[in-house]
Amino acid sequence: MGRWEPNARGRLEQAAMELYGERGFDQTTAAQIAARAGLTERTFFRHYADKREVLFGGAHLLEEAFVDALADTPATAAPMDAMASALESVAAFFADRHAFARQRQAVIASSAELRERELIKLAKLAAALSVTLRERGVPEPAASLTAEAGIAVFKVGFARWVGGAENEERPLLDFLRESLVELKAVAAGE
Repeated sequence: MGRWEPNARGRLEQAAMELYGERGFDQTTAAQIAARAGLTERTFFRHYADKREVLFGGAHLLEEAFVDALADTPATAAPMDAMASALESVAAFFADRHAFARQRQAVIASSAELRERELIKLAKLAAALSVTLRERGVPEPAASLTAEAGIAVFKVGFARWVGGAENEERPLLDFLRESLVELKAVAAGE
């Protein structure tokens, strides 16, 4: 094993996803991930606190992108319009990542522990969006309802996008827009 090779984090991520697909999340160890990546276990732990973090390590980046996009919408935008704008901005976060997102969701779906972790991540994201909306002057409960609705649109649209390989041809943005239209129709009683 060489002393240093570039992109250790990316290699660890790729190795982990391969092993999770081959063996399953629970049967894969950090040592196996490191070995597959051609790195030491110590190097693995320099980049990730545990093997779950390979799947959730970017959560803070998504939250930051979502919050920043929401905060940057015009102050005159209605809460749900501001959320729609933020959803559109966040869709770019996933450009060219369909295969990884699809594989990641399959791993998460295979484990109750990971599904719970994903729900916690989404709840934390909704809370951050609610704070951002309140900072924009949106009162409660409208801020929390808008944030939760935005996360529901994101969750449903994302699930549809990663739901099939054929969806790789369409951007996530299409699915988010369709989910938002459906939410508005449901809210309008249509």
